[in-house]
Amino acid sequence: MNTVVFAASAGIESVGEGVRRKILAYNETMMQVEVMFEKGGVGAVHTHPHTQVTYVLEGSFEFSIDGKPVVVKKGDTLLFTPHTPHGTLCLEKGAVLDVFTPCREDFLKT
Repeated sequence: MNTVVFAASAGIESVGEGVRRKILAYNETMMQVEVMFEKGGVGAVHTHPHTQVTYVLEGSFEFSIDGKPVVVKKGDTLLFTPHTPHGTLCLEKGAVLDVFTPCREDFLKT
């Protein structure tokens, strides 16, 4: 099934202090999510069984990937393989676009 998600109708939810998430298009095999950060916002270190690609839309971030720090900014891309510990600290207000495969069912409300 083809889907169009209009920005004006996509809900935004708070997922931590200084961090908001907007679930965009998805099906059972793929999901796209925009995550918006205030300066100092934290995406806690975590793992999941999904492959994740993160594209930095704006701002700058210090990611921890398997315990190693890396600073990224607008236009940079990261790939996380399944079960890799990763998290981020927002250094400059910004947003990232995450794509997951398969879909992050845990993000969906029932």
